[in-house]
Formats: sequence, C-alpha cells, structure tokens
Amino acid sequence: LAATVGEGLGATLNATFGNAAELIIGWMALRRGLVAVVKASLTGSILGNVLLVLGAAVLAGGVRHQEQRFNRSGARSQATMLLLAAIALVMPAAYHHLGGPRAALLEGHLSLAIAAVLLATYACGLWFSLRTHKELFAGCGPPPKDAALAEGRSPLSRARALAILVGATALVAWLSEVLVGTVEEASHALGMSDVFIGIIVVAIAGNAAEHATAVLLARKNRMDLALGIALGSSIQIALLIAPLLVIASHFIGPTPMDLVFSAPEVLAVAVAVLLAAQIAGDGASNWLEGVQLLAVYAILGIVFYFFPG
Repeated sequence: LAATVGEGLGATLNATFGNAAELIIGWMALRRGLVAVVKASLTGSILGNVLLVLGAAVLAGGVRHQEQRFNRSGARSQATMLLLAAIALVMPAAYHHLGGPRAALLEGHLSLAIAAVLLATYACGLWFSLRTHKELFAGCGPPPKDAALAEGRSPLSRARALAILVGATALVAWLSEVLVGTVEEASHALGMSDVFIGIIVVAIAGNAAEHATAVLLARKNRMDLALGIALGSSIQIALLIAPLLVIASHFIGPTPMDLVFSAPEVLAVAVAVLLAAQIAGDGASNWLEGVQLLAVYAILGIVFYFFPG
C-alpha cells in the first residue's frame, strides 16, 4: 500500500498500523488496571523505535550500501517532534517531584491538559508532512521498484492491501488480549519486574511490524521511508497513542492513567531522542551509526533489567 501512495503517506500508514498493537495492548492492560505496564510499554515503544528499529535498519542498510542518503529537512522536522515528545515526558515528571504534596492532587488534570496539546500538535504535524510541506518528506534515494511487477505478478490493489491490514489488526487485537492476560504471571515466573517486561518484552512484541518493514526497506536503499517509519512511529506513540490512552483511562479500567513517568524512563527517552536527532541531522547514515544506536538500546535494556522493581 505504501508503494502506491508515496514516501510520506506510506511512512504514516506503516507507523499507524504498526502502532495499532501498542494501542490495543494499552487498552487491554488499562482495563485490567495495569497502568505501570502501560506506561512502561509506551516508553519501551519509543525507545524501541528510536534505537532498536532505527539502529537495525541503519545497520542492515549500511552493510549493503556504504552510505545512504535521506531528506535532511524532513528528518530534522521529525527529530524536532521527538524533542517535543521528550519535553512532554520531562515536564510532568518534574512537576511531580518539584510541586510538593499538593501536586499529586492535580496530576490527573495536568495530564489531560497536556494530552490535548499533544493531540493538537500531532494533527498539525500530519497536516505539515502530508499537505503543506510534503516535498520535505519526498525520498532522496532511487525510485522504488514494485517487487510484484519485477517478478511478473500483479501488484495488490489498494482495497485488497487495506483489507489485509484490517484483518491483521483484528488478529493483533485477539493476541494482545492473550498477551496482557499472561504478562503478570510470566514476569513473576521469569523473575523480571513489570517495568522491564513493559519496556523491553512487550515493546519488542509491539514493534515487530515496524522492525521488519524498516529493515527490509533500508536493505532496498529506501532510507527515507525506513527513517520515517522508525521516527514517525515514536512520534505517533508519544503524541497520539499516549494521550488517547490517558483520556480513555478515565472511562475504562479501575485506575486513571497520567503522564507522570519515572525518572529512569524520562532520562532514557531523552538520551535516545538526542542521539537520534544527532544521527538524523546530516542527511546520511552508515552501518556504524546503526551499531551505536543498538549499543545504547542494549545498555538501557541492561539497566532496566537490574533496576529494582
């Protein structure tokens, strides 16, 4: 479907359907009152997309192509949106720790207000990338080749491709309910904290779609689309999925969710965003940058594994 609609909209479609897993998992977990797991999975999804998915894509593409170019202006725009996402995590945490005893009473209202700002900003970002400045997100690499035509097969129609995506999303919804129903039991059986399960295990499961697609596209030297999927998915998690879950938590489940994340989660996201912005700022990538992103992800994974529950 992405091959027929262009790089910008294609990346948005990939991120949206890829993030359907996170939204459904979060919805199911909130119904069971697993707010800590939901927060950890959101943090893990941002870290997973920025570090693991992007790192694996840059490494896979860099091994096959010595240097890969992408649209620097579009990448910088996405990096700036990621910085906004980091600010949206930092400020509620700072308010929680610096606001005094009365701060806890107002954190729910604070989170709802920030969620509204994030949703409005995400809508503006979509309008910017798909309408008013879509040329910034046009690919710099060679025009994509349709694999079906190259193999002598008829390409999928848009309607059939969309139907397959909808069907896959329905299956993800069923699997998500199974996953959420076993996550607590599995975490205790494996001796892992709920935070580690959410940040690493659940997030990797939720990012599987983006991971496979981004790596495949990077190998085909379509780095603009691979970058758009990895960064765009993180932006969507922070500016769309998280605010929607905050709002939905007031109508489902026993406990409302806020945007006050723990200090380690906030610090990890800030480090990941700064590194991604540094790599995306020059309009080119190589395999070593992929190794660097993956190394940071491994370090953070080790820290969260040993972090007291």
